[in-house]
Amino acid sequence: MDALTTYTSIYFVGAGGIGMSALVRYCLAKGYAVAGYDRVPSALTEALVKEGAEIVYDDSVELIPKAFLDAKRTLVVYTPAVPNTHAGLVYFREHNFTVVKRAVLLGLIVNEGRGLCVAGTHGKTTVSSMTAHILAQSSIGCNAFLGGILKNYDSNLILSAKSDLMVVEADEYDRSFHQLRPYMAVVTATDADHLDIYGTYEAYLDSFRHFTSLIQSGGVLIMKKGLALQPDLAEGVRLYTYSLEDDADFHARNIRIGNGRICFDWVYPDGVVADIDLGVPVPINVENGVAAMALAWLNGATIDEMRRAMKSFSGARRRFDYWIREGKTVLIDDYAHHPNEIKASLLSIRKLYAGKKISVIFQPHLYTRTRDFCDEFAEALSLADELILLDIYPAREQPIPGVTSRIIFDKVKCERKECCPKEKLLETIKGRNFEILITLGAGDIDRMLPAIKEELLCS
Repeated sequence: MDALTTYTSIYFVGAGGIGMSALVRYCLAKGYAVAGYDRVPSALTEALVKEGAEIVYDDSVELIPKAFLDAKRTLVVYTPAVPNTHAGLVYFREHNFTVVKRAVLLGLIVNEGRGLCVAGTHGKTTVSSMTAHILAQSSIGCNAFLGGILKNYDSNLILSAKSDLMVVEADEYDRSFHQLRPYMAVVTATDADHLDIYGTYEAYLDSFRHFTSLIQSGGVLIMKKGLALQPDLAEGVRLYTYSLEDDADFHARNIRIGNGRICFDWVYPDGVVADIDLGVPVPINVENGVAAMALAWLNGATIDEMRRAMKSFSGARRRFDYWIREGKTVLIDDYAHHPNEIKASLLSIRKLYAGKKISVIFQPHLYTRTRDFCDEFAEALSLADELILLDIYPAREQPIPGVTSRIIFDKVKCERKECCPKEKLLETIKGRNFEILITLGAGDIDRMLPAIKEELLCS
């Protein structure tokens, strides 16, 4: 495609997605006329409208603003979650507009600077968010395109007039991260996922291997120790490892959990930094913090800057996000949608709330993921004391015969479990005495959280 400066207008198909919305905000900030489509209104689309975007919720061609009907001046960006039958997309393609995936636009922007790209099956939102916060609060500064709304900034976009560093999630879905040319990269995990795209775990791993080959000569790869991945690095790329407590280049030691706080000592090639205080005291964030501090340190953040930023980090919405923290019930929302993410989330809760009853509301995401990992989902969810299992959120997929939440449900070994349609959830939880309740999933369960919170506070 041509340089972004060729265009004056940008139309986003799927504007309200978490990754797309950061690009919408970037283009608004750079002075482009921005419009787009999304399936339904949300808090995020409402925020984008207030910031200057025109967004509609019907794919009718007649609703496309006239200013966006000039094929020479309008770039069209879409997310793969939108079907090819979308009327707007069909129109744009038939009338010779430049139509690109979200990943292409992201790569075009990020590759103009020095990309700090965080990849991995899970952990990438937290690691990239922590890194961005450290650098934004330091003398270095950064730009960031994030997969979550950071509470510190009430946004998934950070811009800097003084820095060319670009912190970004490198998403492996649909091989999107192959559009990036990282200056430095992190790989957090390579657990099998997106087998609807890759077919086999070997192909999935090979995609990560190709991603590592894209790191610029003179750059850096920071990889979690023990991964199955064999990186393919260009000449001059330095390799570092990180881990929770193992003997890696970067790791933690002397981890202390108690009184609502988590502190640890950060070990790095030049020594040890004592008493790092996690602003979001969740056990999994120790490992995430080790990686984020490594990336920030390699880009010039000082020890004092990192210490202050780690303590002030408030986290991203939907990442171990507290909705009720005081009183008889604790309510937490977490984006976890892969078995290993669910396992990590529930084990963290066990450590934080030893002896308490843990209840889970889980909304599976995608028919293919449910089919491919039903045994692993059942094993992870069996760590809970109580499970309320919702129907599968289909996202971009059509139903698969025989694949329902039931194939997970029948294998779960909780003390108490039940299937529940989403529309009956509030009725199901009414009057229940929960101690720790966590909602899990990458679908639309988060839209019910205000009503769930109200129901719990009224019980």
